[in-house]
Amino acid sequence: METAKKEIQGIIDSLSNKSTTDNTQVDILQTQLLYIEDPTLLDEVHQLIFKQNHCAAVAWKKAIEAMINTYQELEDSYLQARAIDIKDVGGRVLQLLTGENSSSLNFSQPGILVAPDLTPSLALQLKSNFVLGICTSAGSVTAHSTLIVNTLGIPMVVGVGTQLLSSPTNSQIALDGATGEVWIEPSQTQLQELQAKQSQTLDKSQTPQEAITKDGRKISLMANIVGVADAEFALECGAEGVGLLRSEFLYLDRQTQPTEAEEYESYRAIAQIMGTRPLTIRTLDIGGDKQLPYIKQESEANPFLGCRGIRQSLDTPEILQTQLRAILRASHGHNIKVMFPMVSSVQEVRAAKKILTEVENSISVINKIKVGIMIEVPAAVTMANQLAKEVDFFSIGTNDLSQYVMAADRTNSKVANLANGLEPAVLRMIQQTVIAAHEAEILVSVCGQLGSNSVAVPILLGLGVDELSVAPPAISIVKRVISELDMSEVKAIAHSVLQLDGAKSVQEYVVDKLGIR
Repeated sequence: METAKKEIQGIIDSLSNKSTTDNTQVDILQTQLLYIEDPTLLDEVHQLIFKQNHCAAVAWKKAIEAMINTYQELEDSYLQARAIDIKDVGGRVLQLLTGENSSSLNFSQPGILVAPDLTPSLALQLKSNFVLGICTSAGSVTAHSTLIVNTLGIPMVVGVGTQLLSSPTNSQIALDGATGEVWIEPSQTQLQELQAKQSQTLDKSQTPQEAITKDGRKISLMANIVGVADAEFALECGAEGVGLLRSEFLYLDRQTQPTEAEEYESYRAIAQIMGTRPLTIRTLDIGGDKQLPYIKQESEANPFLGCRGIRQSLDTPEILQTQLRAILRASHGHNIKVMFPMVSSVQEVRAAKKILTEVENSISVINKIKVGIMIEVPAAVTMANQLAKEVDFFSIGTNDLSQYVMAADRTNSKVANLANGLEPAVLRMIQQTVIAAHEAEILVSVCGQLGSNSVAVPILLGLGVDELSVAPPAISIVKRVISELDMSEVKAIAHSVLQLDGAKSVQEYVVDKLGIR
């Protein structure tokens, strides 16, 4: 592990000495250093070595694979994409343990690279004069390897499926990194069109420092993160704070509940990175597709309508109490807020706040922490006017809200397309939530994936949303979108799309009005 860290630090130092290096590359490698030092990972490795008698290489491999699976099973696409970082850094340590040679890329002539996926370490080896473009059968637009490729100016298309992997070497391939289109053996006409488009591409690398509309409206832009590594990366991406810290990272992939001390240290470390910036910690949100071996959870026919989120926390109050103690202790001297997930009734909020008050009294908290709730189910929207009297802020989780409003399981490929946040039914729910919140003089954030959708951003602003919290890589895109908007125009657009008949019509309307894609 120490050798792996020295290797990564060596790459960082060499990059830092180059005047042309993009800071993103350095930031991603520094994030990898934090993954190696992850206390949960190390604890699992030690357990496998000392309690199950595995050798170090096998223990490391098993722990890394379990951590990768944990990230891949998370709902957020940005967090799923972190799995390739863990595979990358885990592979580096494993190669050192087993004495294998490091992977490398060598090209004899320029061409398009086709691969199942790409790790950040391999991405850093790329040279734009040899690698003209990249196609991967898997991968993610939010993966760190994709960000590195972007900084190198190499067009990349991810998730194209396995067909390309069987294409023979020296096949002619064309790709459009902007649209995600790929052509195998393109015609001469297609090539000419792409070359013409390439020559007309404008430099859009300049990102505004703040998210401010053309008429001067400042929009708070936060980050959705998981763990310490993401916190540093979020600030490098321009986040003004954390709108959603998914605390599940402390609970998943382990056999025992994290101690109060473990939680406190993690929250405190993230808070120190944030400084005076806000840090919103969502309490444990399990159930549905996330199960824990140390919490007795009965089998449910429909777990997404079962005991999850705040329901599970109220069912296991001792776990909630421990978490709240850690959060409150970490909040001393920092701008930390607490947020309860999956709220569907006023009674749930009052029950959770009662536990919070008891914990505050037990540790003599001087300054009361701000309390918010996730608006994710239609019941919470319907009761938003009463819920607003109980809390300091709302955060709309559009991923879950969309699937519950549309009665469409977003993990079911046959109906997942229905769970679209651009559906007017979902947008009307957001409008109703914002109206109730503003009448009670509390702020509303959107922390679901809709907040990073370029078409949705003007609608959300037009509906009156005060703050957006998105995956760190999306921050620069959202800033650029906001900088091109006018509040009077987006209010009119939001009013109009609520009257349309479906998500497709909404998409077409916004694109036609603003030219956003």
